[in-house]
Amino acid sequence: MTKFCLTVACPSRRGIVAAIAGFIAEQGCNITDSAQFDDLDNGQFFMRISAVAETGTTRDELTERFAELAHTFEMDYLFHDEMSKMKVVVMVSRFGHCLNDLLYRVRIGALPIEIVAVISNHMDYQKVVVNNDIPFHLIRVTKENKPEAEARIMQVVEETGAELVVLARYMQILSDRMCREMSGRIINIHHSFLPSFKGANPYKQAFARGVKLIGATSHYVTADLDEGPIIEQDTVRVTHAQSAEDYVSLGRDVEASVLARAIHAHAHRRVFLNGNKTVVFPASPGSYSSERMG
Repeated sequence: MTKFCLTVACPSRRGIVAAIAGFIAEQGCNITDSAQFDDLDNGQFFMRISAVAETGTTRDELTERFAELAHTFEMDYLFHDEMSKMKVVVMVSRFGHCLNDLLYRVRIGALPIEIVAVISNHMDYQKVVVNNDIPFHLIRVTKENKPEAEARIMQVVEETGAELVVLARYMQILSDRMCREMSGRIINIHHSFLPSFKGANPYKQAFARGVKLIGATSHYVTADLDEGPIIEQDTVRVTHAQSAEDYVSLGRDVEASVLARAIHAHAHRRVFLNGNKTVVFPASPGSYSSERMG
């Protein structure tokens, strides 16, 4: 049986849910999970449905047959194969905690992705990446070669068929052009609980202010630095007795988990762009299970 999910975004109006549910049933499919949201401020409707095709209906057939209904409601829609893994390119510099966390989660099947390449501007993690049977690309970036370097990065993305680029503490600012070309397909982890403490050394800024919570933010990358739509955030509590170095260590753990959760949501098609914000639906039952538990 084919497992698929349907994502829908359109202007809100009466009858959308009933029409979609009726269509799914008519195609011999059984809905196993459903989430929807009406944004009353802008009149937009968002929906994600997981279903099983019990009579052999294919994803291509569903896509073709749904077109008429989609036209009626002015829908942007896609049917996704839930059994296929999203191809991802990971980019990293000299902080490897997020990269190593992702490699482990992928290895045990906890993330529905395939890392098809790792790109870095340093050699620090070349051996780790190659030992995981993943191609490693050293692409150094300077002010002088930035256009050429980004062209090489885009070449890797295109040749691997990657659907998503993950900046796992990649410490280079992407050009406006690349951000536009990859809109909605680049996820970054920011080592701060945005929008506070932006810029260099956010943990030292937090330490100097005596904050009791530090955190991390994962967001889509846009031309506006660290202003992209937020996907996931989390915090960890700290006390007056901890040092700035403690903040860094605790922050790294939060960064790794927040980035992984953001990728999980994106790979499961649970994230919808809604202006400068996102709609993030809860995970479907069983989507956090992995091939190697315990």
